[in-house]
Amino acid sequence: MSTQDKVIAIIAEQAVLEPSDVTLDSTLEDLGIDSLGLVESIFAIEEEFDVSIPFNANEPENSDFNISNVAAIVEGIDKLILEKA
Repeated sequence: MSTQDKVIAIIAEQAVLEPSDVTLDSTLEDLGIDSLGLVESIFAIEEEFDVSIPFNANEPENSDFNISNVAAIVEGIDKLILEKA
């Protein structure tokens, strides 16, 4: 399963949607994920990929991690995985 498929599965579970309902252009707001759901998604992604996401839930606008849409999240995860290797 690719990074994209895993991230979509995690976000879909958090949004209580089918993975097919989540597209790369979807924003977390589009999917109905609130701030608590965002934090839970970040934790699930960190656990799945064994990475630390530079995201501050208290100041999301000042975080180094782009969460503007699903594609940006996948890109950020791939970058963190490469940096870890």
